[in-house]
Amino acid sequence: MMWKTFGLALVLATSTSAWAQSKQDLVKKVLQLQQPGIENAARMVAEQPALMMMQQAAIALRSRVPEDKREAVAREIQADARKYADEAVPLLRQQAVKLAPTTIGPILEKEFSVEELKQLVSILESPVNRKFQQLGGDMQRALNEKLVADTRDEIEPKLRALQQSVGERLRVGAAGPGAPASAPR
Repeated sequence: MMWKTFGLALVLATSTSAWAQSKQDLVKKVLQLQQPGIENAARMVAEQPALMMMQQAAIALRSRVPEDKREAVAREIQADARKYADEAVPLLRQQAVKLAPTTIGPILEKEFSVEELKQLVSILESPVNRKFQQLGGDMQRALNEKLVADTRDEIEPKLRALQQSVGERLRVGAAGPGAPASAPR
């Protein structure tokens, strides 16, 4: 009887560790298949602050830099932003891939069963899914083009009104306190 219990315990221990290993292997496979998305997210994290600075710089260029020097200064700023991106993107991409197993991995292990992870791997490896993912940019572009075309007449007046409002606020703000505010149009 004791040997049966020991044998059953050994089988359970072996199957449990095999199950855990199998689950870990499946999580690794999901992370491997999702690596391009993880790298893209890191790229976006790296580029977002530079894009915001570029937008702020464009505004500052118009108000602080003489017109004859704007183009040259803009090119220099763009070169600085490219240099930043060339250095920051690979660093963040590498770190994101390194961190994924300890950040995303535990969530996958906790929230998905072995069977669900197997299904997820099958979906991610599916040629149909790969084709769908490859067409993502084309589908997004087609939607954006049609969306812009279909809403242009409604959105452009709103954008012009916003641009005018922001311009007026900037002029009033630049004039300093006590300056008369212009009436909204």
